[in-house]
Amino acid sequence: MELTSKTKVADLLARYPFLKEFLISMDAQFKSLDSPVMMKTLGRVATLGRVALFSGMALEKLMPAIADEVNRRTGEALTVKRDEAESMQHSPEERLGILKGIIRDLHAGTDRKVLLERFQRLIKDVAPTEIAQMEQQLIAEGMPEAEIKKLCDVHVQVFREALDKKVMPGMPAGHPVHTYMLENRQAEAIISEIEHLENLKDERAKLEGLLEQVSALDRHFLRKENQLFPVLEAKGISGPSKVMWALHDDIRAMLKDVKGKVKKNAITPLELKTLITMLRDMIYKEEHILFPMTLDTLSDDDWAKVMSGEEEIGFAWIKPEKGWQPTSAATQVELMANKAGSLNLDTGQLTAEQVNLTLTHLPVDLSFVNEDDEVIYYSNTEDRIFPRSPGIIGRRVQNCHPPKSVDMVEKILDEFKSGSKDTADFWIQMRGRFIYIRYFAVRDSRGKYRGCLEVSQDVTDIRSLQGQKRLLDW
Repeated sequence: MELTSKTKVADLLARYPFLKEFLISMDAQFKSLDSPVMMKTLGRVATLGRVALFSGMALEKLMPAIADEVNRRTGEALTVKRDEAESMQHSPEERLGILKGIIRDLHAGTDRKVLLERFQRLIKDVAPTEIAQMEQQLIAEGMPEAEIKKLCDVHVQVFREALDKKVMPGMPAGHPVHTYMLENRQAEAIISEIEHLENLKDERAKLEGLLEQVSALDRHFLRKENQLFPVLEAKGISGPSKVMWALHDDIRAMLKDVKGKVKKNAITPLELKTLITMLRDMIYKEEHILFPMTLDTLSDDDWAKVMSGEEEIGFAWIKPEKGWQPTSAATQVELMANKAGSLNLDTGQLTAEQVNLTLTHLPVDLSFVNEDDEVIYYSNTEDRIFPRSPGIIGRRVQNCHPPKSVDMVEKILDEFKSGSKDTADFWIQMRGRFIYIRYFAVRDSRGKYRGCLEVSQDVTDIRSLQGQKRLLDW
């Protein structure tokens, strides 16, 4: 028998069944040979050349090893023909399989240089959308989001050469991506100023001011979390959003830590460098993975939804340039504004406008989640404690919280639905204010669970009240 890059694995195993265990012992990637489904599908057409590419093992090593094992077990001498390996044109499914294999090997501790060489041999031009799909599939297959986040920097480094070739298309002024990128340029300018500080202790006041400027980046993150990510989720793309949200929280925590240490004059160059690296890496991931992927995925109508609530959240350092204004967004806002009608309530009647005015004038922030865990309302008060935007409407409440808080959200909702609990209270101190947060199980007249009401209130001034006040003293 002659071994070439085009020799089919199925034919080889049919003639020499013992090779299956031999190949698995050579490389764990061959474990798929144990799968009957795999052997009935790809196994029938997979060649040694293709298998070598998927496993990362050089064909020049694989074929002689097979020949030696066959000779050892049977005494038969196979001819190894070192032909030119077949040209590989991977299907989308194959490309994703290769990418996932590389990331799993990173997770297992395989040397990064080895995996980089495999990547360069297999896929020299990866698309940002494929990286997003890879993350989505790995999460769907059971890899924890925290592990994807931990590997994110590593796999971007492995794919960086291919990603660097991706040219960001020129975006019209006013488009959400154009605004994001303008903010990134401003962030880079501030970061550069920080990097050029010569003495951290002598220039502490300047460093504090620059870090305060960097803090405005939170509005950039909030727009992604509340406007862009919900639209991606509606397209079935949630994994990359969750990973990036977790990275946002890492940056927020690091920035808070660094600012605190600068105030105490206890910051080290390494800590500051770590923060700068995290910020620069986020810009890279946005502009080489997230934004190209979203531009490939979202329609103009989708971008209209993204844009519709950005003004309410706000922007970092800049005002968006005028230009790109989707008609659908303006029409949607106009239609919402024109909705009116009267409601027959238990103790009277109110128009829709009056209901809206009442809810937005209450000294509390309200959010309502229906029985299907979907956010269907929030009160758009003038000075909300926590930011909200129209992108949250229709979104699952679990996706509206950072990954580290999801377990607590699920526990509250489970207890409300089971009927074992009716309220959950929390209080926190934020920006020098005392915030009281309450969750109420909402049930109808028959006791059926219909949703959850969140009420947030700044009670700082209320807590300080003493005695009585009976007279008006404006």
